[in-house]
Formats: sequence, C-alpha cells, structure tokens
Amino acid sequence: MTNSDETTRDPVHGEPPEPGGAGPLPYWADLTPGTGRRPPRAHFTGGAARLGLGGTWSFRLSPTADAPLDFLGPGGPDIHDGTWSPLPVPSHWVLHGHGTPRYTNTAYPFPIDPPHLPDANPAGDHHRTFQLPDGWRLPGSVLRFDGVDSCFKVWLNGRELGTSKGSRLPAEFDAGQALRPGLNDLAVRVHTWSSGSYVEDQDMWWLPGIFRDVTLLEVPEGSLRDYFVHASYDHDRGSGTLRVDTDVPAHLSLPELGVHGHPADRPLTLPGVEPWSAEHPSLYTGELVPLTGAEPVRLRIGFRTVAIRDGRFTVNGVPVLLRGVNRHEHDPDRGRALTVDTMRRDLLLMKRSNVNAVRTAHYPPHPAFLDLCDELGLWVVDECDLETHGFIHADWAGNPADDPRWRPMLLDRMRRMVERDKNHPSVVIWSLGNESHHGTNLAALADWTRERDPSRPLHYERDRTYRHSDFYSLMYASVEEVDRIGRHEEPAPAETAAEPGTERRRRGLPFLLCEYAHAMGNGPGSLTEYQRTLERHPRCAGAFVWEWIDHGLRRTDDDGRTYFAYGGDFGDSPHGGTFCIDGLLFPDRTPSPGLAAYKKAAEPVGIGIDVSAGRMRVRNRHDVRDLAHLRFTWTLEADGVHVADGEVKVGPVAARHDTDVALPALPGGPVPGERWLTVRAVLAADEPWAPAGHEVAWAQARVPADGPRRGTGGPRLPLADAGFDARTGLLRALGGLDLDGPHLDMWRAPTDNDRGMGDNSVLREWRAAGLDRLVVRTEGVERRPDRLVVRTRLAPAGLPHGLRVRHTWTPEADALRLTVDIVPEGPWDGLTLPRAGVRFTLPARHDRVRWYGKGPGEAYPDSEQAARVGLFTADVAALQTPYVVPQENGRRAAVRWAELVDPATGTGLRVEAADPGRTFGLTVRPWSTEDLEAAAHPHDLAAGDRLHLHVDAAQYGLGSASCGPGPLDRHRLRPQPWRLALLLRPLGSGEAP
Repeated sequence: MTNSDETTRDPVHGEPPEPGGAGPLPYWADLTPGTGRRPPRAHFTGGAARLGLGGTWSFRLSPTADAPLDFLGPGGPDIHDGTWSPLPVPSHWVLHGHGTPRYTNTAYPFPIDPPHLPDANPAGDHHRTFQLPDGWRLPGSVLRFDGVDSCFKVWLNGRELGTSKGSRLPAEFDAGQALRPGLNDLAVRVHTWSSGSYVEDQDMWWLPGIFRDVTLLEVPEGSLRDYFVHASYDHDRGSGTLRVDTDVPAHLSLPELGVHGHPADRPLTLPGVEPWSAEHPSLYTGELVPLTGAEPVRLRIGFRTVAIRDGRFTVNGVPVLLRGVNRHEHDPDRGRALTVDTMRRDLLLMKRSNVNAVRTAHYPPHPAFLDLCDELGLWVVDECDLETHGFIHADWAGNPADDPRWRPMLLDRMRRMVERDKNHPSVVIWSLGNESHHGTNLAALADWTRERDPSRPLHYERDRTYRHSDFYSLMYASVEEVDRIGRHEEPAPAETAAEPGTERRRRGLPFLLCEYAHAMGNGPGSLTEYQRTLERHPRCAGAFVWEWIDHGLRRTDDDGRTYFAYGGDFGDSPHGGTFCIDGLLFPDRTPSPGLAAYKKAAEPVGIGIDVSAGRMRVRNRHDVRDLAHLRFTWTLEADGVHVADGEVKVGPVAARHDTDVALPALPGGPVPGERWLTVRAVLAADEPWAPAGHEVAWAQARVPADGPRRGTGGPRLPLADAGFDARTGLLRALGGLDLDGPHLDMWRAPTDNDRGMGDNSVLREWRAAGLDRLVVRTEGVERRPDRLVVRTRLAPAGLPHGLRVRHTWTPEADALRLTVDIVPEGPWDGLTLPRAGVRFTLPARHDRVRWYGKGPGEAYPDSEQAARVGLFTADVAALQTPYVVPQENGRRAAVRWAELVDPATGTGLRVEAADPGRTFGLTVRPWSTEDLEAAAHPHDLAAGDRLHLHVDAAQYGLGSASCGPGPLDRHRLRPQPWRLALLLRPLGSGEAP
C-alpha cells in the first residue's frame, strides 16, 4: 500500500492512447490528476517546523513542454550560462518579462482537442537551493505547493517526487527520502498548458507559474497529519457539540470552555457557547495534542450549524441573506500571487462596505483567505477549481463534465478542496464548479461531497435540473424575475417541466443569485431594487455581485505613463478584450462608485424618516446581531450649511425586527435655505474590521417650512451684456466670461453597459437612430429688448425623426435665464436616448467646482441612492472617475446650483435651476465627449484649454447589460418633451487673470 494518492495509469483513468496507437500521452496531457502526491488533508499551521521556500529562484523558459531536462545533473543548472535569470516565487513568469499574459472570457487560448495541447506549450523551469536547518528530522518530511499553474513536476536533489495538476489546489509530496542535511537542490518544471487547462477556463488571465507558497514541512513519526472538526450549534438549547476526527489519537483542549485533555474523537456537549456567524465570528482557540508525543497543533473552532429548512437557507436556526461578491484573486502587479496583507485589505473593505459573503469564483482561494474570513466574519461559498465554459464553442461536444475518462481528475479537485477547507466555519456552502454545463461527473462530485461532509449544502448553477444542487440558482436574472421566483411563480425550466418529482424538488429549494449586477465600467444600476426584492421574499438566500475587482494589469507606455491593460493589450489573441474589467474596485484597489452604490443598497440597517410625524422607523436587517453596537446621530443642514446636530437613542433592536423612535426637536425659526435632516448609524466602538464612528447606514429627509432662499445680490445683468452669435444665437460671452453654448446634448460616451453583450446593446439602437450624428439647422434667431429666442432642429442624416429645440434668454436679476424646450418629432416609437440636456465650454482655469445637490460621488438614475444632498467642493480632475475603459462618468445628480471658479481670481460661472423645486444633472470635464469616447485607456485623454460643462434634464440609467439586464423601465429615457430652465450668472469681474 502506498501513501501517494495517484500512482497508477490506465487507458480509462489515466492515459487514453493517442489515435493510431501512438502510445501514451505525456504527463502534462494525460488525464491523471497527479503522481506521487500524498492524500489531500486539512491546511493548518503549527505542529513541527516549517521552512518557507519563497524568495528568488533561478528561472529558464523553454518554448516546448518536452525541453531537455539538463538542469537535473549534479550541482544543478549552470545559472550563469545566459539562459537563466532570477525570478521571485511566488509569481507568474509572464508578469516578469517571460512571455505574454493572455486574457480570455470563454474561448480557450488553444484548439479544442481534449486532452491534447499544441506544440507551442512553454515550460518554465524553476530552481533553487536551500539550507536545511540544523536538527531537522528528515523522515516524514513533506514538500507542499499551494498553487502552481497549470501542471508541474518536481525533483528534490535530482530525485523525482511527482507531478500534479489543479492550479488552485495544494499538492504535497513525500520529501524525507530525498532530503539531506545541509544544502538541498529543488527543481520544478511548470507547463503553461496541460489537460487540466481544459477544466480551468474561468474568465481570467492565463498566468502560468508557482504563484502560491512553497513550504517544506517537518512531519516526524506520530505527527498529526489531518483532522476534521465537527462543531455544531443547537440553537434551541444554546449549546455546542464538538468532535474532532484525527488520524492519530489525540487529546483536545479548549481552555475558554473548560476543556482540558479530552479525547478528541469523543463527542462533547458544551452549554453556553457563542455560535459563529458572519456578524459575530466567535472563535475558540484550542490545541490537539497527539498521544504519540508529537508536537501539538493549534486550532480555531467556530460552532455553527448550516441547514436548509422549509426551503430557507439557515445558519444556527436563523435564515441568512447573503449580500455577496464574487471574488477572483487578482493584483495588478502580481496577478494571482496575492499577499496576506492584500487579502486582509480586501476583506476589511468588504466588511466596511456591508458585504457579508464571498463566492470564491471560480476556484478555492489562498488558504490564508479563509483564515481571515473565519476571523473577520464572512460567509463563504467555496468553489471547486472547475470550469469548462470554452466547450460552448463546440456545442459542448467532449465536455469533460460528462466524459467518464475525466472523472478521476474532477473528483480529485473536489476532494482536495473539501479536505483542505473542511475546518473553516466561514465555509457554509460547497460549490461543484462553474459554467460546465451538465454531466454525470457532476453527480459523482456531489455524491462524494455529500458523503464526506453532509454538514454543508451544495451549489451548482448550470445544470437546470438542480439534481446536484441544494439551491435553485441563476445568473443575471432581472429584478422582475427575482420577484417572480421569490413568489414561487417562475415557469418551470424545460429540463424539469416534464419531470414532476424533479420540478417539485427544484421549486422547494432556496434561491441563490450566484452572479448579478455585472460591475463593468460605470455601474451596475438597480442595486437597491435588487436588494429590497431579495429581502422581501423568504425564499431568497441572497446574491453575489460580479465581481470584486477589475483584472487590469499595470503597464507603462513608451512615454512612461502607467495604465491598466486588458485583453489584446499584449498582442494576445484570441482575447476577451475589456471583459475582465468588471469589478467594484479598480485594479489598484481604489473603490469604484459601484462599491458605494452596493454599500448603500446592502445596508444592514434601514432608516425611514417621517419628519411630519416626528418619527423614525429603524429596521434591523442583520440576521443575527441586534443594534446595540451602533449609535444613531443626526445633522440638520440648510443649503448644505450646518445648523444643528445630536444623537437619537435607539434601543438594541433584535435582528430582523423594527422599531419606531421619536425624532429630536429640530431648531425652528426663519433659517434661510432648503433644510435636510441626515441620520447616520455608526459603530459605537471599535470592531476588528473598522474603527468607532464608521458609518454603516444613513438616510435623509427634507424638512418642510424652509426659510427664504439665500440671495446672491449683485446688480441686474442686462441682456446686452451677453455676447450672442448673430447667425446661430449661441452665447459667446457672459459678463466678460468666455462662454460658448448652449449646444444640444443628447449623447454620452457609451458605457460598457450601453455597449451590452450580443443583442442586448442599447448603443446599437442609439447608433441606428443616428443619435451620435445629429445635424443642426438654425430656423431662426429672434432678438427683442427683453429676450432672445433661438429655434433649431436637429436630426440625423437619412432619417425622418428629429428634435425641435427652442432656447429662450431673458434677464432675471443679476443673471440670465435660459429656458430650453426640447420636443421630439417624427417616428421615435420604441427608441430611447442617452441623455437630454445642453453643454457649454469655458476656459479651463475655472476648475474649482462647488455645488449644492447630491454628492460627493457620481450618480445616475439607478445609482443615485448612494449620493446624499449636501454642499460639496472639488477640482475638476477629482470629478472624473478614471474607469479603466474611458466612458461616461462623473455626473452629479439633483443639483440645485453649481459654481465653476478660477481659484486665482475668484471669477467664474454660477449655474442654477431657475424654477423652485427643480434640479439638474451636472458633469464637468477637461475633455469632450468625443475625446472620451475615442480613448482606449485613461492616459489617452489629455486636458485641453477648455472645460466642458454638461447640464442635463435627464439621462439614461446604467443597468448591467454588459452581462445581464439593462436598466429598469423607469430608468430608461424615452422621447418626450423636456424643459430645462437655468439661471446663468457670471462671478467676479470675468476678466482673465
């Protein structure tokens, strides 16, 4: 009997013979998961000694997989022969100048010819020497690789230890017989492609290399090699039950619970334990002490019970709603070779943004990530390293998920994930993989997992029978569809319609939206509508935004300008273009406006303010935690200026309960301006994931009985003080200020969601309607002493529909009033428009913007819930959102007035909504819409000598049609008459400095 999990090969389970009897395939192309490996086990620290083997290695890239193994001779390779160079490990060699990163979404970067690979299959040879510490016990030593992409073979002191596939999974090899005291020689050959690559088509950069830790473990005789913690929680009795299966007899100690030297495999009932949850991640630290006398192992235990009861996903007897994100491992410089500090930074930002769950899309993460999830508190859907999406281009012919020859490889992947991660309380759902169609091998994975670990439910989305899933799951369902599903009114899938028993089971499953709200570019929209719909229906277990971070790779152009590259920027082909730029964070981990929108939508506290009744409704949306950890503060402002503040006392409202609270008595009197009450829920004390005062939720309400609006003063501005073009009626100057406009503004630089996917492209409709090529015809300029009226018609060449526009200028106090009337005419039926407004230009020096309206961030019709009414100031540069792919951005919503000022002189322009109660959308840019649309990367944009001021009456929503539904119907902009009434007022002298 061997202690290796893969040693034999045969035509069914290992090496299918090549056509024509060409003999067995090489190890990188055969179907064996690996050779010489130890059985998979839990990942844990402690026990005997550990030696990290990261650092600088020697590296050589060969063009083919079967390059000579000339580095295995005595003394290792000649690293000075000109073919070797230093390389950090962990890393990806293509990010260090060796070869090219390649990004694809669904298409394989090699022919679909399973399990064969092309001749051009570079091999990366890695070599290092290391000094074994004095006193190291050689027998039983283990060499561990936590992640190598995509297949590798390893030698220690010239002796072959084995091979492995499964890029995001650990592989351990017996090293004791090859290890020697003193200096040791370690060599690893890594193959770019392998048969395993056919099941790793996960919408990501293909990045070969040793990208996770390499560690030598001292495992002397009698050491604890594996254990399985069974720690459940009985919510009725408030007690925990604990048993730890070990591979050698061991005693368990949990000092916090009064457990000392208890036989680990003998069940314990422990009254009064604190259960583990994402909201209250209680962990108990203990030790397993082998009776063999070997070193003890430290462990952290969280008591919790996961169950699906009456069609609801529950933990510790309580229904749980997952407010999640899908998370690829990515760093713009290191690829998937993440540091623990980066992982912690991600998780802290998730917690601070009201995210409570992570789906590890689409492979198990670095093991340290799950340690952090246990510690900080996040629910985890742990997903197997399996996706065969590229077979969609072969109509799923040959799909490994339904080919029994691939079963050992797929089972191996599931087994290695489950065994590695089984002791993490944060892992509450196992996922069989992603987008691999359906097949008998998925049944095998589900059967094995349910037998090995019946304590967690399973997830798999793409098989519409859901025989192998404990959830009904979809991707990118619309808000309306989620609502139907929540009401159990969705139509039966075709796969189950004719099978009453299967359909009955599916309809009784909890619903999980495993991907939605595609966060590509400017968006996603409708997050609040999604969240309220999910909360409304007990059947809904939650949803996961796609995805956490943009997968841009940092590059520098010939002029020294840095930018983030996407598919095709490296000359890679085929490629998935910009589709990897689809996260709530930019590649450098700067939060995008989408993350602010998600934080607002996912607030675990709902605050409803009724000023007229003097009451506030507080809804605790937590699943477990009461509100004793929060303080509720209030602020009253008039026109954005502070008036008063205080605190509202809210008791410890239980999870999923509401309460009514009296509002404080607000100051009265004739306070001038528009008054707003803002209530904030903030942390009362420091938490492990955020300091005291961190804002968890907020709400605003308009306070009636406003005082008079603050006056602006100044002399009356005669119409004659404005310079108008006699032929077109366009304004060329205002009170000495160089101002050009208004030009009708019906277009925007297309967002990724405007471009859509396939037929789901509103941009295609807009271009077909000619909205990007409107031609103007001036019908008349009528000048009177008290007004100027300009009539124009704009229409696309070759099409009958158009827009009739009237600009009316009249003096009003110290400003000019501009009224813009836009009336569509002709056959506009069924069409939508990007925006409706006007644009101006003015000198670039007026680049300090102050506005009263929603802010501080950008806001669009279906994302503006994340912006609040206030008084804000920013430079024009700060108003731009630097999306990796330039597109429409930077709009501020519900603006009452805005000022653009030259900081050096105080001169500038004030734009104000002319009619009480009306607002406008504001965008100010240092470049034109045309420049923005033409740019491929932000560094393609150069600020000119003019600012571009856009004032809109309405704009089309965002949606997430880049991979999902477009905006809700109420956020689509349809042809209608619009009126935009503005006051334009010069500030200061208007003279150039």
